Amino acid sequence: MESNYNPAIHHRRSIRLKEFNYSQNGYYFITICTKNRECYLGKIINKKMTLSNEGKIVLQYWNELPNHFSNVGLDEYVIMPNHLHGIIVIENDLNNDNRNAQCRGGVTPPLQHYTLGQIIAYLKYQTTKTINQFYKTPGKPFWQRNYYEHIIRNESELTRIHEYIRNNPIQWEFDRNNRKNIARINNHNI
Repeated sequence: MESNYNPAIHHRRSIRLKEFNYSQNGYYFITICTKNRECYLGKIINKKMTLSNEGKIVLQYWNELPNHFSNVGLDEYVIMPNHLHGIIVIENDLNNDNRNAQCRGGVTPPLQHYTLGQIIAYLKYQTTKTINQFYKTPGKPFWQRNYYEHIIRNESELTRIHEYIRNNPIQWEFDRNNRKNIARINNHNI
């Protein structure tokens, strides 16, 4: 049974830092999960990820993010059966060499500083739209409503997260996002 969001009953709180500017330069570790953690994106076979059609679509749009957002670079990532881990690098001086160039109307305005939320929303929207067109399932949700993010604060944290991402397929059988483990974790917490 699927329940609809009712703001009078459900009080969703943002998991974002209240005063933080998510368009500022930095490295952001993100995790996006599929709706109900369904394993749409592929399978782990011999501790290696094999992408499904949906996983290939997600990979395509992930790789295209820097083409759509002038202030975005990509670092380490992994697509898992039901989630994506990745590091998005926001560099607001990136590809902004034309900031003083002339255009018909005068000086070219500086390129927009996109926020992490706008970048994730675009990725989720484009992948959902393309997947639904492919399967002729218009309007079907593909991703969970929110996403996890962690602001990477230093080089040692970046190194640790790189290792975590690289080892994720190897550790799938123990992953808390693995549906087989969710029931076990929930039963353990009772």
